[in-house]
Amino acid sequence: MGGGHAHPLYHHGDSVLHSTAPEVKIVALVVFVLAVVATPRELFWPFAVYALIIVAMWRLARIPLAWVLPRMLIEAPFLVLAVLLPFAEGGERIRFAGVHLSVSGLYAAWGIVVKGTLGVAASLTVAATTTARELPLALSRLRVPGTVISMITLMIRYIDVLTTEANRMRMARISRGDSPRGLHQAGALAKGVGALFLRSYERGERVYLAMLSRGYDGRIPELAVGTGSPAAATARQWMVAALPVSTAVVVAVTSWALR
Repeated sequence: MGGGHAHPLYHHGDSVLHSTAPEVKIVALVVFVLAVVATPRELFWPFAVYALIIVAMWRLARIPLAWVLPRMLIEAPFLVLAVLLPFAEGGERIRFAGVHLSVSGLYAAWGIVVKGTLGVAASLTVAATTTARELPLALSRLRVPGTVISMITLMIRYIDVLTTEANRMRMARISRGDSPRGLHQAGALAKGVGALFLRSYERGERVYLAMLSRGYDGRIPELAVGTGSPAAATARQWMVAALPVSTAVVVAVTSWALR
């Protein structure tokens, strides 16, 4: 990757959160999401606290809401299930606006929506403050298997390449009279997806062989600080990151105690 390469979700900035070691942010994200998921869905106040923590991180990183909110629409397809649950679940029912809704279904829908939204928001916060170069290095420092790191690194590096290739194939079809929105073109679209898969697979093989020929041994090399590689996490960074994360853990434990 080039020195200045950044993925589409990265928000350029020079905040404290941007300069924090990436491994700290990844660990904080995992613990925070686990705390959110472990919180009983029947309570509402813990999720308000989690939301305040995320908003505080946005303010600290100087990430505007106008940048974050459109990117959170990525979870929209997963919310369809939440809309259906109050109608599909059984058990006790309540009447609202002339419609009988399942109480357990409402709680399940609430849990999916709020936990999914908070998880996406937290993930976007880390993605917005972590470059594509920092992610594999952080995973390497956290002792993640080299094969997994290689897969993630290549996925990040070539997602833009594959998107561009897909757009070129689409333009080629349109220039030959294709109608992408027509159902009669479903077969051609499926063939295009298959061709893109084969091209991606072959490209991956060529890239991997090129890496092996250059001495790749399954580990991501750590460059010297100042040449593009961020410094390893300091004790102070771990302590500062522990403040919002420990707050989330305390809230999750307290919610179970007060349930």
